[in-house]
Amino acid sequence: MNSSILLIYTGGTIGMKQDPETGALMPFNFNQILDEVPELKKFGYKIDTYSFEPPIDSSDIQTGFWIEIARLIESHYDNYDGFVILHGTDTMSYSASALSFMLENLRKPVIFTGSQLPIGMLRTDGKENLISSIEIAAAKDEKGDAMVPEVCVYFESQLYRGNRTTKYNAENFRAFRSANYPVLAESGIHIRYNRSSISYPESKKANLKVNDKLDTSVAILKIFPGITEQFVESFLNMKGLRAIILETYGSGNAPTASWFINSLRKAIDRGLIILNVSQCHAGKVDMDAYSTGILLKKIGVVSGFDSTTEAALTKLFFLLGHETETQVVKNILVENLRGEITIN
Repeated sequence: MNSSILLIYTGGTIGMKQDPETGALMPFNFNQILDEVPELKKFGYKIDTYSFEPPIDSSDIQTGFWIEIARLIESHYDNYDGFVILHGTDTMSYSASALSFMLENLRKPVIFTGSQLPIGMLRTDGKENLISSIEIAAAKDEKGDAMVPEVCVYFESQLYRGNRTTKYNAENFRAFRSANYPVLAESGIHIRYNRSSISYPESKKANLKVNDKLDTSVAILKIFPGITEQFVESFLNMKGLRAIILETYGSGNAPTASWFINSLRKAIDRGLIILNVSQCHAGKVDMDAYSTGILLKKIGVVSGFDSTTEAALTKLFFLLGHETETQVVKNILVENLRGEITIN
């Protein structure tokens, strides 16, 4: 039996077509996707489309959009073998990370893709990204199970775990990187799957569960030379804040000035969760390596290990939306829920 795919167009560059007379970029009708990309007909798959009206610029993405996508997948889950989501690149890593936490017991591929050039342009990267994403979403193993039952990002011949990605380049076709985790698949003449790195469900019988309660009472504090006590204090005392992602240097280091440590300690004592994530694209937080990290650990800062900022943020949204007890959230933060962190 041929695979069936639901292609969801949310917005972004990939869905644009250049008007031959004016040169202006305009969204095209995704119900006519087979006319725009006739190569898809050769697969023999059943490909249905769903378009957001109007399309959403990825810079305008809010948590309500993630909930809508998750519920859309839930409502069509039994009717399709896989889902491909066309999305603007700017916040794709945030959306893929969020969906990875929201879609529990996932047994089918959910693949985000897009392009740097519109699909209607001659040199577009959109066609290859779309075609390969659909082929991967439809792929099954020898037992008839999905080859990659995860939330992923596919871009420029590589398939990544979604919650391990960061948009790295605004101009190159290879826009994304997964610095701390291997690619799940790579397309060349053949699509080669890295099965040892793919996460497979423990149970094939567990039903999909959508976790759509998200609490956005989170802020990101990036450490920088010259940061002042007044700035840090005003940041930590924002009304309604429940958690902060502290973007530190290197392997989790921050200033050791007494005012800085005392400010963090007071905030933690008030019940604020502080999660330590490195500013570096590659590597991990190790708060046992240097004295500054040891000091942060001692006052109750939580390690983010090798998490991306995108995954850390959306994981906090998810946990805060489902847990009211601060210590419970802290305990779960250091667990590897969806392959988002590596714990040695």
